[in-house]
Amino acid sequence: MREVDLQPVKDFLACETPDAWVDKALTELPTLLIDHAQCEHKAAASAMSLMYRHAEFPELLDKMSQLVREEILHFEQVIKIMRERGVEYGHQTASRYAAALMKHVRNTTTERLVDKLIIGAFVEARSCERFNKLVPVLDDQLGKFYHSLLRSEARHFEDYLELAEIAQGGSVDDRVAFFREKEAELILSSDRQFRFHSGIPA
Repeated sequence: MREVDLQPVKDFLACETPDAWVDKALTELPTLLIDHAQCEHKAAASAMSLMYRHAEFPELLDKMSQLVREEILHFEQVIKIMRERGVEYGHQTASRYAAALMKHVRNTTTERLVDKLIIGAFVEARSCERFNKLVPVLDDQLGKFYHSLLRSEARHFEDYLELAEIAQGGSVDDRVAFFREKEAELILSSDRQFRFHSGIPA
């Protein structure tokens, strides 16, 4: 399989996914797949919402429209794999991850947009990092599929970060550092619920 440079993703995140989460994923593949499909759907919906709310932002419209197409394609691909494996798609409760990060979003229009874009960058970067963690331990079909997602997910994180800097009109390093700490706390703390972005299994 073609190598993907994930060093920018690793540098962006404060911590790696704990092995305990990977071990749990191998015993909860149906849950993982269902939540993965939901994550792709939510990512597309979030991007569409940003496009609707910020129609005056041409760079955002360009990058988010491409992201929507890719996320929907990934959703379709996950659903196809689930059907082949007899896994029924249905709604399941969301993880604490995104909601916990969103609690820290500021209130003014520009600040809110910047923070939401930074959170988007962390969601995409963590997804990419977890795909990479899973590739060597999954069966051949899933391993190849998750490897195929690495390049686009890595680009998505960089797109979100670039848009945050454009919206801010300069560096967003302080807010990235703030959310980096909060994100790592969620990944490294005990979590009773297993999901694609959950913490250490309780």
